[in-house]
Amino acid sequence: MKKTLIALLTSCALASCGSVQKKSDYLYKDVPFTNVHFTDNFWAPRIETIRSVTVPFAFRKCEDTHRIDNFAVAARLMEGKFNSPYPFDDSDVYKIMEGASYLMAVKKDQALDAYMDSLIHLIGAAQEPDGYLYTTRTIGGESLHPWAGSKRWENERDNSHELYNVGHMYEAAVAHYLATEKRSFLDIAIKNANLLCETFGPEEGKLTVAPGHQEIEIGLVKLYKVTGDERYLNLSEFFLDARGKYEHDRNSEDQFRNGAYWQDHKPVTEQDEAVGHAVRATYMYSAMTDVAALKNEQPYKEAVDKLWSNVVGKKLYITGGIGSTRHGEAFGKNYELPNSTAYCETCASIANCMWNLRMFMLHGDSKYIDVLERSLYNAVLSGISLDGKEFFYPNVLTCDENGSERSEWFDCSCCPSNLSRFIPSVPGYVYAVSPKGFYVNLYGASEADIVLSNGKHVKLVQQTGYPWDGKIKLELAPESAERFDVMLRIPGWVNNQPVPSDLYHYAVGEKGTVNITVNGRAKEYKIEKGYAVLSGEWKSGDVIEVDLPMDIHKSEANDKVEADVNHIAIERGPIVYCAEFADNNGAVLNYVLKPETELKTVYDDTLFGGVNLLKGYAERIVAEDNFKVIKSVTDSLTLIPYYARSHRGNGEMTVWFTSDEMILKNQLMERGRITDKVIIGNATSEAAHNLKGKNTHTGGSNTWRDASDGGWFSYTMTVDAEKTMELVLTYLSTDGGNREFEIFVDDKKVGEQKLRPETYSAWIDKVYPIPVELTKGKKNVVVKVQALPGMIAGGVFGCRTQKQKE
Repeated sequence: MKKTLIALLTSCALASCGSVQKKSDYLYKDVPFTNVHFTDNFWAPRIETIRSVTVPFAFRKCEDTHRIDNFAVAARLMEGKFNSPYPFDDSDVYKIMEGASYLMAVKKDQALDAYMDSLIHLIGAAQEPDGYLYTTRTIGGESLHPWAGSKRWENERDNSHELYNVGHMYEAAVAHYLATEKRSFLDIAIKNANLLCETFGPEEGKLTVAPGHQEIEIGLVKLYKVTGDERYLNLSEFFLDARGKYEHDRNSEDQFRNGAYWQDHKPVTEQDEAVGHAVRATYMYSAMTDVAALKNEQPYKEAVDKLWSNVVGKKLYITGGIGSTRHGEAFGKNYELPNSTAYCETCASIANCMWNLRMFMLHGDSKYIDVLERSLYNAVLSGISLDGKEFFYPNVLTCDENGSERSEWFDCSCCPSNLSRFIPSVPGYVYAVSPKGFYVNLYGASEADIVLSNGKHVKLVQQTGYPWDGKIKLELAPESAERFDVMLRIPGWVNNQPVPSDLYHYAVGEKGTVNITVNGRAKEYKIEKGYAVLSGEWKSGDVIEVDLPMDIHKSEANDKVEADVNHIAIERGPIVYCAEFADNNGAVLNYVLKPETELKTVYDDTLFGGVNLLKGYAERIVAEDNFKVIKSVTDSLTLIPYYARSHRGNGEMTVWFTSDEMILKNQLMERGRITDKVIIGNATSEAAHNLKGKNTHTGGSNTWRDASDGGWFSYTMTVDAEKTMELVLTYLSTDGGNREFEIFVDDKKVGEQKLRPETYSAWIDKVYPIPVELTKGKKNVVVKVQALPGMIAGGVFGCRTQKQKE
């Protein structure tokens, strides 16, 4: 690059606004992604996979699904209609472009650069003369998406996503400008932002709206930081301050009625509990943190501090995932953290990282990086396969023999496109600077050019085998001898604190010993806000070595987390582990793990690109003689990193292990009652059960099946002719709507069901007794689920026949 990022920012700001006075800003500032390059065996290959596989794949998917065609049609460069599932599909293109921009900053790619130029040309051509950019409305006609509303902005409060789309466009345009120095995309963003400044605001005649899906607020801040145009920062705050003013039904407990789903139930400075759609929320919290710093707004600081404490103290999964319920893809109640129905949307984990980086930059405390690191290595990386081609939308913490598997793409593909932009940005999360010196926030072999607050450069080379090894070596090369502090993050897990709250704790914990040397000699240091502060005058060739203890920890949850009572999770360093069927004789849900269970670390370079496995022996509860005998045996146990799950087929997986063998014995006795089970959505299982139906649909393997428009579906199921039988259908508590249906066994009605959505996430097993005369003398019966007129049958997530309890 010909210019440093700081020079680019300054030149752009001056070009846009003339002389720029010193303004409020973050005291702690991230070292830009353009100045940091991974050289390790963990992040460098992942970023290369995003560059060579994921981004080209995602662009191709955007072509195949007409997301890119929409811009050409809007520009009248080709005939057609708006041909995309959602009005926010424009944003997928923008997010992938943002990721491509980060990648071009790391490695020159003429083909990608040319492709980006062609996309920017299309976007510019699709932009209306006054700057408006929203392809479904510009195309118009019968293909105008019903969420868009009949005119500009009228449905923005709900789900038109007009502002959400361009917020992502701003982020992409800024990244492209910083990576290439080209203004083509930036000028499109500025033209649109100027339109927003003319349209929205407190002045008479302008519109006021709380954006339905927060994102524009982040984009405007980024545009402000590049251009210096304060209107953009002010508009971001205006959109935030618009929340809590709409006349929702404040007495309702339904998040869609009281406004909580959109975080529109209270003014943002009065919010102290994380509620509603988790991605919307954390994008909003990120923007609030920006405004708190850039406008020195104390009420905003107090609000984000309270919200962060609520999330980390009551609503954070051990993996760093957030958002416990499928109902609205939302935060649940305090301590509501179910595992088999955990939502933990990949986008929410990404947003959680974005927010925690900003919280660090606001306060300079390592606890925010602790949360960021946990989410990054576990919840985020779980969302993408190692080959970069398949993705998880939700990320469960346990699954049965049906397993869970990633998908190539989704109709709503926010997660693949978000991963495309986020993982290439990770180098920008590693280091930070303040007037004191620089911070090492994340550990990973890398080379960096750190520009101190006084403008002096420090070349830094980090060598480490992290996250598998806690030994870190830093080689400093300041341009001249310089006095400053080096702040090294001492992760919370070193000090017996998995998260900075009482939500989780280690069953057996001791504070680890951290050894730090400078040029081979032990170095005295003090701890400030979780950082080891090394003060002194530094010269080229100085070497800092750190040894972080990488103990295996057994985590327990706060007793208020009902799902995790009498359970243990395993972690080592920043990595949360799970057990998967492929390593453990096909089953893992029948293991008992106790605090005294011994595990050892074994590095395996043949699995998942090289990982530390955890191995040991544990108690396993097994059934013999057709479930008549339930006993305990000692068996080997292998654990893998949670992010590496679901690469070897479908089967059982769990992060949390019971520590009470009686729980498992009772569960196993219950399994002994089952005579037949359909894996819903699995083509092989459903075919084996003679699936038939009319107007029936499925979400794919191991998901749901329903039938619409008076439709039905049926299975042939095995029964025990000598026992009294029952049918069990499994529903998800958050399913509802117009799902009303009847259940038949051999054409005899055995039940009628109406589903209504609950605010919590759980599997609900509904038992329908089967009259004895329907199974007497039979080996099989036909189970049929029939929609009532005008209604939907399902969704059914599980179907089994079993013997009644004696």
